[in-house]
Amino acid sequence: MIIRPRRLRRTPAIRDMVRETTLSTKDLIIPLFVKYGRGEKAPIHSMPGHYQFSQDTVVREAEEIWSMGIPAVILFGIPEKKDPAGSSAYDDKGVVQKAVSAIKGKLPDMTVITDVCLCEYTDHGHCGIIKDGAVDNDATVALLARQALSHAKAGADFVAPSDMMDGRVAAIREVLDEAGFHDTGILSYAVKYASAFFGPFREAAGSAPQFGDRSGYQMDPGNANEAIKEAILDMEEGADMIMVKPALPYLDIIRRVREECLLPLVAYNVSGEYAMIKAADQNGWIDGKKAMMEALTCIKRAGADLIITYFAKDAAAILK
Repeated sequence: MIIRPRRLRRTPAIRDMVRETTLSTKDLIIPLFVKYGRGEKAPIHSMPGHYQFSQDTVVREAEEIWSMGIPAVILFGIPEKKDPAGSSAYDDKGVVQKAVSAIKGKLPDMTVITDVCLCEYTDHGHCGIIKDGAVDNDATVALLARQALSHAKAGADFVAPSDMMDGRVAAIREVLDEAGFHDTGILSYAVKYASAFFGPFREAAGSAPQFGDRSGYQMDPGNANEAIKEAILDMEEGADMIMVKPALPYLDIIRRVREECLLPLVAYNVSGEYAMIKAADQNGWIDGKKAMMEALTCIKRAGADLIITYFAKDAAAILK
């Protein structure tokens, strides 16, 4: 007797019936870049289809995203001025703070997440306060907590610290609770690697370091056990959701964290992953739509509950 697994692959209807991993628009979160001004929608060269939005155009973009069935956005700010302490990051009238209020005012049911980090706001491009040529962890954590509180005041549903400072989840939770923001969640970039796949993002957000790199605080790509330690620490400090970033080169890490973590697990399908598929598609080297859907399905199969992805609108157009 021959065992014939192909019987379950014979038709599209059968394949749909027995598919182990499914993807939905509800699994997707889309990043948006916000800057000052009005009527602005500036293309990001290395990320075709993505833009730097002013605060009025980002609301219109959010409305379109919501109409496509995508339930959440994550906001990144581009300030007018930068300084060594990244003071625009925790200004209650800052660019992200205003965008949160505007989006929630128009779309109260949309989940609005805010990136909490200083790299877009410092003139040196690092994720915190520089002391003796390195990022001062504890001084930075105090400012991150201020930034998170300002986002909560604006109406953010979740704050998402991406800086990789030690102890920042606990500090943010304490500050939020003391201010009465008990319902504001924390999506922690618990497992964030010092990756070459962040390049296009740094163009989009203007956040490239002016000296050195971020290997002193982001994780070494060769480490896997450390990822579990970082995830457990952030869970113990009060995170509501855990993130692994990047996604595709770290599918094994997503799987390992999934096995250890009972919280919702988010994977960030980062700018470099997006740009590679887009560039190959534009050159006719691959079928971009099929590659996109395969990549997102594989991230979900590895164990992610939610996916932050620049492909969200493209994928939603197929999934609807």
